[in-house]
Amino acid sequence: MPKLSEVTRHVRSKAAGPFWVSVDVMFDGQENFDRYSASPALSAESIAAVYGVDAATVSLYPIPALKVLKVSYPRKSPQGGVEERDMHSGQQYTYLLDTEL
Repeated sequence: MPKLSEVTRHVRSKAAGPFWVSVDVMFDGQENFDRYSASPALSAESIAAVYGVDAATVSLYPIPALKVLKVSYPRKSPQGGVEERDMHSGQQYTYLLDTEL
C-alpha cells in the first residue's frame, strides 16, 4: 500500500481563520487523484481520528480539475490561544504524510 507522500506532489496545511485548519493534498496525476482521493484512509472519520476532532465537523472538497483534495477541520483551540503550538497551522500536514492508502 502506498503512503500519501508517495502519490502526491505536494501536501500543505494552513490556517483557515482562527477556528479552522485547511490541508491541501495535491496528487501527482489524474490517475492517482482518481484512485486515492476517495480512499477510506482520507475519509472524514480517518481525518478526525488523526486530528482528534469530531468526524461530523471534517469537510472534504475534491477538486478534480486541479487534482486536489481539500480537507478542512476545526482547531482544538482558537488560533493564538494559550494552548496554541502551530499558530499558522503550517506543520499540521505532516500527520498525514505516512497515511497508508
